[in-house]
Amino acid sequence: MSLKCGIVGLPNVGKSTLFNCISSAKAQSANFPFCTIEPNLGSTNVPDRRLDVLSDICKPQRTIPATVDIVDIAGLVRGASHGEGLGNQFLANIRECDAILHVLRCFDDGNVVHVDGSVDPVRDKEVVDLELQIKDLETVESRLAKAEKAGKAGDKQAAKLAALLNRYRDALTQGRSCRSVALLNDEEAAIAKDLFLLTNKPVMYVCNVDDASAAAGNKYVDAVREAVKDENAEILTIAAKTESEIAEIEEFEDRQMFLQEMGLEESGVVRLIQGAYKLLGLQTFFTAGADECRAWTIHKGDKAPKAAGVIHSDFEKGFIRAEVIKYDDFAALKTEAACRAAGKLSTEGKDYTVQDGDIMHFLFNV
Repeated sequence: MSLKCGIVGLPNVGKSTLFNCISSAKAQSANFPFCTIEPNLGSTNVPDRRLDVLSDICKPQRTIPATVDIVDIAGLVRGASHGEGLGNQFLANIRECDAILHVLRCFDDGNVVHVDGSVDPVRDKEVVDLELQIKDLETVESRLAKAEKAGKAGDKQAAKLAALLNRYRDALTQGRSCRSVALLNDEEAAIAKDLFLLTNKPVMYVCNVDDASAAAGNKYVDAVREAVKDENAEILTIAAKTESEIAEIEEFEDRQMFLQEMGLEESGVVRLIQGAYKLLGLQTFFTAGADECRAWTIHKGDKAPKAAGVIHSDFEKGFIRAEVIKYDDFAALKTEAACRAAGKLSTEGKDYTVQDGDIMHFLFNV
C-alpha cells in the first residue's frame, strides 16, 4: 500500500532525529532551522510480536513483516500559508500524506535553538494548526461558491457538498481543524475524503522530551494533553535523542537493559511505528507455513476478497472462500490440523470482514 505518514512540526523540534530512528534512510539532522529541505521518504518494518511467534512455530524459510512509509517534511514557520520560509513546499508535501505525526518540542536545552526563542509546545502546535487552517479555508471558500450555485440549480450532490463545506468553513473560522467536524454518514465521509483538506487528516502528537521525562512526561506534555483533549487525537511521548542512541545498539539484550534503566518496557520508536500504522487505518492479517510467514497490510473493514487481492489480483478476481484461524487459537494449538480438529478453523465467504491478526488461506479459481 502507498499510504504515508508525514512527520511535521516547526524547525528544530526533532523531526529528522525521529525519522532517522525509525527509517533505514538517513535524513540530515543538525542544530539549525530548515536542515531538512527536500522531504525524506523511508519505509520501515512494523514490529509485531505475533509474527515472531508464528515464525517460531512454523520455522519458515523466510519471515516478512508489514511495513509503513514515513516522510520527513521540512519545518514550517509562521506565514507558511502565504509562502513564508518553505511554506508552499511544506503544504504540498503534507497534502500528499495520509496522516500526520506532529512533533512538538517538550524539553529544555539551551544548546538547541528554538525558532521562536522559547519552549512552548502549545504555541508551536497552534502555529502549525493556524497555517494549515488558513490554507484549508482558502480551499473551502474556493469550492463553496461553485457548489452552492450548482446546488441551487438542482444538483443534489453539489448541495450536499455545499452543506459540508459550510460546516468546515464555520469550524475553520472559529480556529478549529476540519477533523473536529463530525460527519453524518458514509456519503459525507466520501465527500470529505475527496476534498484532501490538510486539517482533516488523522493526527498523532509526538511529544519529544528529555530522558528524565520519557516514562512519565513533564509539564510540557501535560499542557499539550490539555490543549488537544477535544481533538480525539493520540499523544505519544518519546525521547528522540535517546532513541537515536538505542537504535545504534546492536544486541537486543543491551537495548532492553537500556530501556529498563529509563523505566520503559519497549522503545518509543516501536510505539511510534505501531501508532503510525494504526493512524493510517491499517491492520494486519497473516499467512503462515513452512515456506513463509508473512504479515499483510489491509485497511480496517476490508472484506476477505480485498484481502486476498493484496497477495495477488487473481486471488480477488477468482475468490471462492477463505479458511480463517484466529491468532490466539493457532498460537495455542500450534498447527492447522490441530485447529481444524478443535473446530477453530472457520470457512468464510465474500462478506467476511477480516479481523486484525487473522491467519488466512484463500481458495480461488481463475
